[in-house]
Amino acid sequence: MRRILIVGGGYAGFYTAWKLEKKLRRGEAEVTLVDPRPYLTYQPFLPEVVAGSVEARHAAVSLRRHLRRTRIVAGMVTAIDHGHRVVTVRPAEGEGFELGYDVVVVTAGAVTRKFPVPGIAEQAIGLKHVEEAVAIRDRLLTAFDRAATLPPGPRRQRLLTVTFVGGGFSGVEGFGELLSLATALLARYPELSRDELRFHLVEASGRILPEVTDRPGRWVVRSLERRGARVHLNTRVTSAVGGHVVLSSGEEFDSELIVWTAGNGANPVTGRHTDLPVDERGLIVVRPDLRVGTQAAPVPDAWAAGDDAAVPDLASPVPGARTVPNAQHAYRQGKLLARNIIATLRGRPTKPYVHHSLGAIATLGLGRGIFQYRRIVVTGLPAWLMHRGYHVLAVPSWERKVRVLAVWMTAALFGRDILSLASVQHPREAFVTGGEPVRAES
Repeated sequence: MRRILIVGGGYAGFYTAWKLEKKLRRGEAEVTLVDPRPYLTYQPFLPEVVAGSVEARHAAVSLRRHLRRTRIVAGMVTAIDHGHRVVTVRPAEGEGFELGYDVVVVTAGAVTRKFPVPGIAEQAIGLKHVEEAVAIRDRLLTAFDRAATLPPGPRRQRLLTVTFVGGGFSGVEGFGELLSLATALLARYPELSRDELRFHLVEASGRILPEVTDRPGRWVVRSLERRGARVHLNTRVTSAVGGHVVLSSGEEFDSELIVWTAGNGANPVTGRHTDLPVDERGLIVVRPDLRVGTQAAPVPDAWAAGDDAAVPDLASPVPGARTVPNAQHAYRQGKLLARNIIATLRGRPTKPYVHHSLGAIATLGLGRGIFQYRRIVVTGLPAWLMHRGYHVLAVPSWERKVRVLAVWMTAALFGRDILSLASVQHPREAFVTGGEPVRAES
């Protein structure tokens, strides 16, 4: 029996395993998936988790619940030695070990790209995982509670200042949703005024949302600025030491919450710890059918897809173009990858990956959004409804679809849930202090 090992349980890895389970014949192959997290994160829902519009657990899909015929190994693959057909796994507990395989599927995904900006590593938080989205929301709610007890002044202003670094989809959607939440919170905090909110979106290039054209991108900037936000284009963060943000434009301010969404970087396992061929960015080189290698030099029994693979974009008119790293491609690549593996096992020809974009869609806060397909642009409430409709259909499993719809319907009737559970990050504090007051850190 052939042993298929999947490295990573994100979109591409999850859908590869899911499709293999449905298509493999009994005794044809066994599938193992290795990932440090026991769930798939449905990243398009993270901005709504930030805003409290989606329950955090509903933005995650349990691997063990839905991959019932796949062996799940909780650990991180730290090296891939395809020459010897083994990977090295570092589990959360115990010593590292090796796993052998006959066929490897590398879908480890990308990591948040960081730059050596002083203070960012100590102060900022990313927006790539559920726990980060929950922490961002809880920090904002906690900041409002603390600010409401303070007189107007620098400390109160810092608590009400939010900075997002990066103007891609993740950053703009998270920024728009958090701004929407903060604006709605003011009705519950009569001590605070709208003029005290400071929301900064910092982007190093001259535009945001590179997936849409210039005119819709400018509309998004104007929309955010009408809501009181500051959008800094052609600007970099040069320092964030102690939460004091310094911009390349010379502007400086203190910010309690700094969110870093400045793009993706190559996963270390593909960038530095594998003998599989990679390009100059650390992405695995694959053919159009997702087999690792080139047309002239394919690598036997090795496949890759998703954000850690340089997949040729056959639908693009630009020679040598690669598919962009997003969910729309990753889950379709995972499905095709499974079909191509099965075709190879059964001696049939594989098919190339070709996908024509369905357009770009983004949420900008409750009731606000933007959608573009070629020259067609939809904004406002219709685009927001399209965003919700598309993603509730795209999230894996009917169980998750029903849960998300239930939360949305509840919110429509009773409004957002504005409860902060930041204390869960320190669950022993009440037990240890015995009720004695503890001063919050500055």
